[in-house]
Amino acid sequence: MALIETKNVSKIYRLGDIDVTALNSVSLSIEKGEFVAIMGQSGSGKSTFMNILGCLDTPTIGQYLVDNIDVGHLGKDALADIRCRKIGFVFQGFNLLQRTSAIENVELPMLYAGFSSKERKQKALSALKAVGLEGREHHHPNQLSGGQQQRVAIARSLVNNAPIILADEPTGNLDTKTSDEIMELFVRLNDESHITVILVTHEPDIARYSKRIIKFSDGKVISDKLNDLTPQPPSLKRKGEKTESSPLRFGEGAGER
Repeated sequence: MALIETKNVSKIYRLGDIDVTALNSVSLSIEKGEFVAIMGQSGSGKSTFMNILGCLDTPTIGQYLVDNIDVGHLGKDALADIRCRKIGFVFQGFNLLQRTSAIENVELPMLYAGFSSKERKQKALSALKAVGLEGREHHHPNQLSGGQQQRVAIARSLVNNAPIILADEPTGNLDTKTSDEIMELFVRLNDESHITVILVTHEPDIARYSKRIIKFSDGKVISDKLNDLTPQPPSLKRKGEKTESSPLRFGEGAGER
């Protein structure tokens, strides 16, 4: 059974007397554990599709199912619950609270999920360690590099154990070396923890990290292929490195930017 499925999904916006079709009858399925890149130029429909996948918007026509739940007719509270339990978000601009420490930023999703203070702290520390930020828990965003801020955002996306990460241009504000480090972290998340990663990007060099590439144009899917033509990035496992038993114990020793 697909973790994510869209059935003839269209999104139509009314602008004055004109209907603008942002998505046109899109049918796709994404299985648990896939790493999918969604590509397309500006105006192709990829961002609208991402908003629907993230339950930030609903289809005008068609069905969208997350973990076999039809979200198309859910109310605001139910959609918020789906976002909290099923989806972790990573954005281009990091979306961190500037006057709040790294650990407090990571704890935020757990406030809405009803975790106790002790549980929030333990899970946040574990997630920050997992992304290579042990020792920087009490740093504020302005004390962290762009790559470190994105690691905080990734840790925040992990703490509710959501099965899906939606990453919207997550390397857009980063240099090439740091972008590679962040993408390698997503690869590890997908390979070792079997988290489903859905990445929106317009950059082929970023899409190459995925295992499947879906291309949009004019609101339609024009290509949906396994990424078997471009070699996958090499394994991040260093020679002699022991496999950790916990699926969150990765990223230790990762280079910082």
